[in-house]
Amino acid sequence: MTGLFRNVIALISGAILLVLGLLFSVVVLAVIAVLGLAIWGYLWWQTRKLRQAVRAQEGRVIDGEAVVVEEYHMRTVLPHDTSNGRSRPADNPGHLRQ
Repeated sequence: MTGLFRNVIALISGAILLVLGLLFSVVVLAVIAVLGLAIWGYLWWQTRKLRQAVRAQEGRVIDGEAVVVEEYHMRTVLPHDTSNGRSRPADNPGHLRQ
């Protein structure tokens, strides 16, 4: 009798634990669904002005491509150009002395 009684108690306690686990998982999934819906609603409400601005821009979208070009200025100095008031180092061998 003891073995049969132990098996019945194990079966009943297993069924109760299974039902409790199922109920717990349903509650957890419901809480996650409500929180997700609340976050979605909050974001939807906060971006309503952005959506209105996008709808107002329809038909005026300019599609294009941008390329970044780095600019630099280069000055060409001719051998006899003294416009800056200095002679070129090649014309002045004294620049190599220390």
